[in-house]
This record gives sequence, structure tokens and C-alpha cells, in this order.
Amino acid sequence: MTGWRAPPALGRISDYPFHYATVDPGRPALLFEQDVLSYGGLAERVEVFARALYASGVRPGDRVAVLSTPRPEFFVICLATARLGGIWLGLNPAHTVDELTYVLQDAKPRLVFTMARFEGRDYAPDVRRAAHLARSRAEVLPLAGLPDRDPFLDRAAAADAAAAATAAATVTPAQPALIVYTSGSTGAPKGALIRHAGLVRLGRVESAQWAVPRLRLICNLPIDHIGGVGDLCCVPLVAGGSIVFQQRFDAQQTLDAIAPYQVTALFQVPTQLQRIAALAGFSTADLSSLRAVGWGGGPLPLEVIRCYRRLSVALTATYGATEVTSSVTYTDPGADDEVLAATVGRPDPELDVRLLTDDGRWGEAGEEGEVCVRHPSVMAGYYHRPADTAAVFTADGWLRTGDRGLLRRDGNLRLVARHKEMFKSGGYNIYPREIELALESLPAVAAAAVVSRPDADYQAVGVAFIEPQPGTAVTAEELAAWCRQRLANYKVPKQIHIIDSLPLLPVGKIDRPLLARTATVPSAAPNRERPPAAR
Repeated sequence: MTGWRAPPALGRISDYPFHYATVDPGRPALLFEQDVLSYGGLAERVEVFARALYASGVRPGDRVAVLSTPRPEFFVICLATARLGGIWLGLNPAHTVDELTYVLQDAKPRLVFTMARFEGRDYAPDVRRAAHLARSRAEVLPLAGLPDRDPFLDRAAAADAAAAATAAATVTPAQPALIVYTSGSTGAPKGALIRHAGLVRLGRVESAQWAVPRLRLICNLPIDHIGGVGDLCCVPLVAGGSIVFQQRFDAQQTLDAIAPYQVTALFQVPTQLQRIAALAGFSTADLSSLRAVGWGGGPLPLEVIRCYRRLSVALTATYGATEVTSSVTYTDPGADDEVLAATVGRPDPELDVRLLTDDGRWGEAGEEGEVCVRHPSVMAGYYHRPADTAAVFTADGWLRTGDRGLLRRDGNLRLVARHKEMFKSGGYNIYPREIELALESLPAVAAAAVVSRPDADYQAVGVAFIEPQPGTAVTAEELAAWCRQRLANYKVPKQIHIIDSLPLLPVGKIDRPLLARTATVPSAAPNRERPPAAR
């Protein structure tokens, strides 16, 4: 696209505010409601915040956590932490005290910043309670808005400026800048260590795919999601573009923000794009500033693709994984609707991408297998989990994504399944075992199995099947209430079926395919003649 220039290849994600502050200090960087922070202001804020963090004892490798909606101050702290060689992690305001406790206990941050209140919930007491339960020594601090005076910054005056500068200068591209928690088959969230190099590469490659001058994106995904901090923040930062923050996704608010903020690209999960396109005012809205629309995290229905096609903008589908950091595939510029709907595009030529078949071979075109990726910028591993890290990498350094795909003869990848039983609901990763563990912590539950079923609004929703303990009685309402006390609302199953026993495969494992078929037929019940689950 005319006027687009490739961003510079800097070593660290925290270098970019300072680069653009030198090139064009007045250029808008972060926008939130009526507030605008320029690149000059961003660089200054990051530098002062980094010194305040250093004065507070943050050293290379230390973790700093932030609980917030998508707001500019979370990204300032992220960049300031990364500048010192620290590791930043986001906490989701939707999470319960139990979920926050787990992350604080696992990551052991030195500092935790928390927003005060949002949509009727007071967060400071919950974060302090979670820190207490985690036996954390973290200092819990209030998160101040950018226009507000932040007392925390007063600590910068006490910092050893030379020592802080030395710490910043010694950070390497291979060092981790973020922890993003993701769950595996055990349901226990693991902290993926995301490198500076991975975030920089994400920004450079994805902004090249957009090829939009003065890239301006809306950030409305949770800050503990790689899509939120990576695709929606680091990509425009690396490109020298602007980020428009919205505290939560609301389809009408997103549509209404495009014209006044002159948003040039819209990257969302498919559910978000579906809801925006379904608005009554979509066809008449002023979307003349848009140059590109993209999505990741799942397929976009063909009829919705056609809605955006009518805008005469570039359309891009992509596929990535938290552990890879940058996207694995992108559809070609000008890809037709069938490719956009049925595939996730071609593998990035700078990545080594192969499909590992069930018999341990590297698959050929037309063969199904597990998507594996090799590149120096993939995650550094799972935080303090060497066994899990070793399990996800092959002996010769290939990262096993757990996603199954098939490389078509036209070179485009079609995903067959993602993370085995994991599914996407409204853009969130849902890991059944995590929900099953919560259900099975209720004494009346002998065993639980969670599968997904298609949903018009959320792409997929969870359906739970419960085998009660003998001689006990429990209702679906009681089980849902139990989940709501322990899980974020998006993880609570939308349907709960109580059955005599969970169906089993001949090998003794739960017959999840049967349950998944049952879940799509509300009136059906699993075959109860199967042998009961072993207790």
C-alpha cells in the first residue's frame, strides 16, 4: 500500500517508544476516551516508571503484575517492566479470587498494580485477599490513570539512575518480556514466557501484512491474552502507529469509535466481527478510514466475510498460538472468500512449520498432523516448569502446538482441531479440564466431562456432563452456582447434564466424541449402557 514503510528491526519491544519519540515525538501513540499520549510522552512516562520500578526493587527477571481493563496505563507498566529486564503479566478483571490466587502464587510477582473499580466490582480487596491466600509478599498498589498524578512515580527520584540504565542496556532480545498464562490438558494454567524477540517479530511481520500507513487499531481484548497485549498493542507500537483503548468489547461502541478515532485497521476475534456486522447501523456507518480487517482465533462464517468484503478493504485471516507469539500463518493479499473461510492461510516463510503425523513422520501436503514450529523467537518455555517445557518441544527444537491441521495442495493450512479438547468461546480459550476440576471439587460430583457445542453468538459454548456420587443429589443450578464462585463467567458451562455414568471408550477413557455429539442434540442423552467411570 502506498506510503507504508517497514518498521525498524530493534532488539527489544521496549525500544520502540524511544525510537519513535526521536523520529516524531508528537505522533499519537495511546488514545483513551479524550486523552492522547504522544510518543514523546510515552517514552518519558516509560522511563520514569522504569526508574520507579527499579527504586521499588524490581530487577531483571522479577515479575510485575497488573490487573486492569485495556487502558493505556497497563501498557506503560508493561513496557517499563520489560525495559528493566523484568517480566510483566496481566491479570483479568473477570477472574475470581481463586483464579487470581493461583496466578499470584505461581508467578510470585514483586509488585501488583490493580485498578480500583469497574462495573460495580471493587478490585483492591479481592487482589489483597488473593495475595494473602497465595502467601505472596507482593506489594499491592493502586493503578493510577494517565491524566492523574501517580504517587508511585515519586519513587523514581530515589532510584540509582545509572544502575537502572545499566539494567536496561543489558536486556537481550532473547529474554522474556511477558508471562501469558495458558492451560494444558491438565487444566492447570502454565505461564508461557514470551521473548522480546517474539513480540518484535510479531509487530514487524503482522504490520507488514496490514501494510497500512499510520496503523491505528482498537484494543478491546483482555490484557492477559496474547491477542490483547501482542496483536493489538505491540503490533501498532512496532509500526509507529496508534492504539485506541476500550475497557471492554461492545459491538456498538467499537463501530462508533472507527470514524471519530480514524481507525485504519480492525483486528478482532470472529465473534466480535460477527456482532459488529450484525448491528443495524453497520451498513450505513462511516467506515471510510478502514483499510484492513483481520481475524484470528477461529473461522469467520462466509456470510460475515461477505459483509466485510463489501467495505472494499483488505481481508486477512491468521492463525497463531501463545507459545509461538507471532502468527504461524496468514492468508495471501487478495485471498478469495473460500480461502478466508476454510483456511488460515500459508505458513510464514520465515518460520519453520511442519505437520507431525500420528506415526511420527513429517507429513506431506494433504496429510493431517500436529502443527509444529521452529524459530528462535518462540517462547522461552513455561515459567519454572522444566518438565512441561521439555514435553512441548521435540529434541531438535520444534514447538508442538497441539493443534492439528492439514496443508492443502494450494499451500494453505486448514485447521482440524485446536489444543485437543480446548475450544474458543467469544474469543476466549476454554480448557475443559480446568472446568472439570472445579466441578469435581464439589463433594456430590464423582466425575465431570466438559465438551463444546456450536453457538451462533460465541462460536462455541461449554456443555458439562456430570456423574454424581452414589446416593447424592445435585441440580444443574447448584453446579452452575458452584462454577460461578470459582471461575470467570465465560468459563461457566452454558448447559449442565446430570447422567447416571459417563460413557467410556474400550480403553477406559471418557468417550468425549460421544458426549460432543450428544451436546449438539439437546434432547439426546449419552448411551447409559456403557460401563460406569472408575472411581
